[in-house]
Amino acid sequence: MGQRLLISLGLSVNKPSKPMRTVDLLLEEYGESHQNPTNKWIHWICVPTIMFSLIGLLWTVTLYGPLTLGMVFLGTASLYYLRLSWTLFWGMLLLSLAMAWGIMALEQSMGSSAWLVHLGLFAVAWVGQFVGHQIEGKKPSFLKDLQFLLVGPAWLLHFVYRKVGLPI
Repeated sequence: MGQRLLISLGLSVNKPSKPMRTVDLLLEEYGESHQNPTNKWIHWICVPTIMFSLIGLLWTVTLYGPLTLGMVFLGTASLYYLRLSWTLFWGMLLLSLAMAWGIMALEQSMGSSAWLVHLGLFAVAWVGQFVGHQIEGKKPSFLKDLQFLLVGPAWLLHFVYRKVGLPI
């Protein structure tokens, strides 16, 4: 009887919906400023390039023995992704390990001048990002909240997960 009264008054009798997870909210908010197909395409190239080159630059800073700032950054970023999503953590961990391997291979072949390659890639990729956002007509998300610098790679990975049917 109580449900009929609520329905007749136009009120919902549905159970409250489950609140969105933090990862879903962050991906949705990041996606709001990444709707233009050209900007998305630019992000598919520039976000991984920025990630690779930033880690590469940080890798050149030795902290203690073989420990580098790049390794510490990857460890810290991995904890961030683990906090957001278990499955996202594993995907980002695999990408991070692949990038670390690439950075070490570049360092092996170029020696101490590898940082110049990373610096060049970093600069060119950021120019690309800002061109993409100029086309989009919206500011980059990280200008609002720095954590979006870590959300960007996860945002790209979530499309891969959706394509292959993996949960986020």
